[in-house]
Amino acid sequence: MKNKAIFTLIALGLVFVLAACGSAAQEQETPEITEAMLNIFGTMPEEVTPTEYEMSEELITLGRMLYYETRISINGNMSCNTCHGLNNYGMDGLRFSFGHSGNPVGRNSPTVYNAALHTAQFWDGRAPNVEEQAKGPILAGGEMGMPSGDFVVEVLKGIPGYLPFFEAAFPGDPDPITYDHVGQAIGAFERRLLTPGRFDEFLAGDMDALTEAEKRGFVLFIETGCASCHSGPALGGGMFTTLGAKEPYTTNDLGRYNVTGEEADKYAFKVPSLRNIAVTGPYLHDGSIPTLEAMVQLMARHQLGEKLEADQVDDIVTFLRALTGVLPMEYAAQPELPPSPVVEEASE
Repeated sequence: MKNKAIFTLIALGLVFVLAACGSAAQEQETPEITEAMLNIFGTMPEEVTPTEYEMSEELITLGRMLYYETRISINGNMSCNTCHGLNNYGMDGLRFSFGHSGNPVGRNSPTVYNAALHTAQFWDGRAPNVEEQAKGPILAGGEMGMPSGDFVVEVLKGIPGYLPFFEAAFPGDPDPITYDHVGQAIGAFERRLLTPGRFDEFLAGDMDALTEAEKRGFVLFIETGCASCHSGPALGGGMFTTLGAKEPYTTNDLGRYNVTGEEADKYAFKVPSLRNIAVTGPYLHDGSIPTLEAMVQLMARHQLGEKLEADQVDDIVTFLRALTGVLPMEYAAQPELPPSPVVEEASE
């Protein structure tokens, strides 16, 4: 009789354990993914086609060369690729990049990959497109440090090998080497610096492109409200928002206010893209957040007024890691640049 009672207790215990396991399994089931959810993010294009000019292979070839050109920096050692390394997901991994003088710049350098998808460039949106953005750092005193666009043109005209490339990129122009053309060429090159990946296969209908854990994170990402800002093909880059919209966030950077002077733009910044977010830290305009987990908690609290549990953070981070795309290494590879002219030594 005693043995029968023990057996009954064990059996009941197993029933409760199995019931608990079944409940946990149900909690881990992937929630329904609807077409409306997928449509939030649109489709990643093969290039971000400009409306102001026509793309050409000659223009892109020139832009690629100028992107890697160090001779258009005041010390001859910096190029766009210095801070936005194309073999390193378009960034340098530093909290602040260093300019030609060795001093840090004022804000974290965002990745150049997928940047052409954004509504504007720089954290404060002061450049409307990648063509205008490309011209900024070259002349910035704390970055590449060139004194003027005219000086950049003088340097390029002093390298004879560049003229045929400018003539091919801007056919029929009697004076093709101009500073605006420098920006246009670099911008054209950047318009194909896109990194599609498994997430795009998922958006196209392949539900097996993401793991069950990644899909749970995807749904939670939307349900938490993250997609209210991080939407579109770049999962961001399409709007400006106040840092600390729900709970104030302390920063000395006035953000977009420095561009517009509008009170409503104080502490507003462009919403960053989440493409490749797992490999492009540190985070925020000042690079002050070192981990993705901390960033998710911070954004939920200050932007959405939500407090996430640790397992919810883990799920969302798992999804965000699935946004790491494939780098176009062949397209982005450093080309051979025209040689500097040989300076003959004066004879005595």
